[in-house]
Amino acid sequence: MAAKHLYFVGTAGCGKSTLTNAFLLWLQNQGYDAITVNLDPGADTLLYAPDVDVRDWIKLSEVMQEYGLGPNGAQIVAADMLALNIKEVAQVVDGFDTDFVLIDTPGQLELFSFRQSSRLVLEELSGQAAMLAYLFDPVLAKTPNGFVSSLMLAATVHFRLPLPMISVLAKVDLLSDREKEKIAEWSADYYALYNSLLDESVDSLTQINAEFLQALETVGVPRALTPVSADSGEGLEDIYSVAQQVFEGGEDLEKHA
Repeated sequence: MAAKHLYFVGTAGCGKSTLTNAFLLWLQNQGYDAITVNLDPGADTLLYAPDVDVRDWIKLSEVMQEYGLGPNGAQIVAADMLALNIKEVAQVVDGFDTDFVLIDTPGQLELFSFRQSSRLVLEELSGQAAMLAYLFDPVLAKTPNGFVSSLMLAATVHFRLPLPMISVLAKVDLLSDREKEKIAEWSADYYALYNSLLDESVDSLTQINAEFLQALETVGVPRALTPVSADSGEGLEDIYSVAQQVFEGGEDLEKHA
C-alpha cells in the first residue's frame, strides 16, 4: 500500500514543526509507521530527527555566503534550489516502506505556497495520495479581523496547491475556553463572524474583510476547523480521521509490522 503524504503548512510560528513531531509520536503509539521530511533549509533546531532533510542538499548559510544574500533573499533562492533537487529528494523518500510521510514545510508560507517551484515539489514528492494540513495561528485567529485574514490565507493556499486540505486551529491550549467557543462559532456560522466583525470596529479594514468574507462565502470556501494541541494531544486523532476519509474513505490503514 502506498504511503500517505501529509504536508503541514502555515505562517511562521504557527507550530508546524511541533505538530509534525506530535503527530509522528501519535501515529507511532497507534502502531503505524511514519517518517518525517523537513523541507525548511533554514530550520535551526527541530523536535524530531528528520528521516529526510533538505538541509542535506541545501544549507541556508551556504546559499547566503555563495550568493551574497541576506536570510530573506537566501530563502527565496533556496526555495527554487529545492525544486531543482526535488527528484533526488523524492527518490530518497520513496525508498522508505512506511504508512505516512509527514512533511514539514518552510516557515515562510509564501515560499512554499506562492512560488511556481512549489508545484514542482508537490508533483514529485506527493506520491499517489497527499493532502495539506493548514494551521491557523491562534493569536491571529482569536479576533474577528484576524480570523478572516486567516481564512483568506487558507483559501489562497487551497487554490494555489491542488490537494485536499484540512484546516487546523493549532496551539488551542493557548486559548481561553471563551476564545475557543467564539472561534468555533465563527467557523460554523457566517453571520456570527460577520456580526463580530462589525462589532469589533467599523473602519476600512473591517469593511475590506467583510467584503472578502462575502466573497469566500460565495465561492464556498470551507471554514470548519479542527482544534489541535501538540502539548495535550487534543485533535491528533481527528487529523488522522480526516486523513483517512480523504485517503481511504474512512477505512483504517493496515499497519506495518
